[in-house]
Amino acid sequence: MSNQSVSPRQPIFPLFTLLNPREQWGFLLLMLTVGVGLSWLGVQQYEWPLWGASALVLALLLLPMAFKWRADWHRYGQIGMGLSFLLTAQGFHTIEHLAQWVQYHVLDWTARESSGLLSPANSEWVHFTWNWLVVAVILALIKVGWRNQWAWLLVIWAVAHAAEHSYMFVRYLQVLNRLAEMGITTVPAQGLPGVLGQGGWLAQSDLTRNTFLCRLPGLTTAVRLDVHFWWNAGELLLLLAAAHHYLRHAWVQRPVSGKQ
Repeated sequence: MSNQSVSPRQPIFPLFTLLNPREQWGFLLLMLTVGVGLSWLGVQQYEWPLWGASALVLALLLLPMAFKWRADWHRYGQIGMGLSFLLTAQGFHTIEHLAQWVQYHVLDWTARESSGLLSPANSEWVHFTWNWLVVAVILALIKVGWRNQWAWLLVIWAVAHAAEHSYMFVRYLQVLNRLAEMGITTVPAQGLPGVLGQGGWLAQSDLTRNTFLCRLPGLTTAVRLDVHFWWNAGELLLLLAAAHHYLRHAWVQRPVSGKQ
């Protein structure tokens, strides 16, 4: 199968064409309706937590999306399918960050309460694993031919983002160990600052102390929630640009569909 396999006619917005569920629209809407209905019932009648209701909806939506991604493989090739999957995953991830942002800035919840729609997923090991998996998928797509200037910028951004989470994950483990040594097991170490933001390495390191670096607006003053909202926003924008650039050129270079 060619990695450049795409639809014969070049659309104005190829990303919309790629992400269109097409024949899965009916199944998708059905699963969404069932998921929302069951979640509403669970919350109202059985006091389900928000994360449980959200997880149910996402689980049901995975069914039609799996069929869509299978069709994408045959219609657009492995790069097209990979981009469809990555864009969808990062899109839902962005919704989670947006929910946290609204909870904190609009609803005026505390930083600890502003854990998004899937609060159990708001943990250091999940962030660490998720971001390195995203890097792995990006590198796999680049290896099979997804190469343009936006894709390389995306790699740099995604690796830097994952490195930030690696730093926070290591700090998290260190603090947990210190607490355990003191016999404290009930105090969570979640939510520690990373390299950037308020209380982060850039703001407090001996290497940056008394320099302009420790006083950079935003980079040393933003709360952790905002720092990672913008990390994710930048990553999504670069992903959209890299995917759009690839799809526009792929449609021009290989105006065919199906297996080659």
